[in-house]
This record gives sequence, C-alpha cells and structure tokens, in this order.
Amino acid sequence: MSPEEQDNRSRSPAEAQSQRSMLLTALYIAQQRHGYLTEEAFQRTAERLNLSLTDVYSTASFYSLFHTQPVGRYVLQVCEGLTCHLVDGAERLVDYIEQKLGIKVGGTTADGLFTLQTVECLASCGTAPTLRVNDELYENMTPDKVDRLLDHLAMR
Repeated sequence: MSPEEQDNRSRSPAEAQSQRSMLLTALYIAQQRHGYLTEEAFQRTAERLNLSLTDVYSTASFYSLFHTQPVGRYVLQVCEGLTCHLVDGAERLVDYIEQKLGIKVGGTTADGLFTLQTVECLASCGTAPTLRVNDELYENMTPDKVDRLLDHLAMR
C-alpha cells in the first residue's frame, strides 16, 4: 500500500470530503496562474490537499474547463450536445470557426489568441446552439454572432 493510500485510510470521511470539495477550486486557481494545469500544479495540489495524484488527475480530466496542455488566451468550446446538433448548430459553428480562424478542433491560432475545442454539453439546451469562451456562456449562436464575438475578443 502506498503512503498516499495509507494517509487516505487514516482520514475521517468528513476530512476526506472537505479535501475533495477544495479540489476544484485549487485546480481552478492553479490553472489561472499558469494558463493550464502543469505537472507541478498536479503534484502540489495533491500534496496540499492530501489526495492521491490519481484522484487529482481524474478530477481534472473529467471537467472540460480544465486544460492539461497550453491553450490560447480565449478557449472557444462549442457544444456538441444532442440539442445543439438538432438545431443544426454544433457542426455549423465548428466548421465556421475552423474556417474563420484557420485552425482545427484542438488547435490554437498562431498568435496564441484562440483555441478551439468541442465539449459534450454546456447545459443550455433551451438556448442552443451554445459556445463557451473561458468561463462565459454565449447562447443562440450564429455565424454572425461568432464574427462579432471574435472581433470583440481580438480587440481586448
């Protein structure tokens, strides 16, 4: 049994839950500092919260808001959920953004400004199609709205 597993067994359920509840916030803060979650950030988070490295990695990989590789200043996440597909939005938006920015899904523009990703669901089915930029949700998206949004972000 590893030292981490022995430590985890000695904690009360309340202590374990408290440390887990701090994990998302700790990962978010680490990501804000570096722009993505570095190997050092994973290790330090695990140590400080007395969690296994596996627990920290699995949590970070579950949520689409965490990045384990460098990304652009603005991360564009297009919803590919069922509703976004049904309103003919998901594929159309992805294709349009790829063409507009000259990158494919997973890519970052040469100037480091935009990274394009797709996510399974942004939980805004009533306002599909949706797009999230960093932590902000944009609803009822069209190519015209994407143009205005990208122009606005590029000028910031």
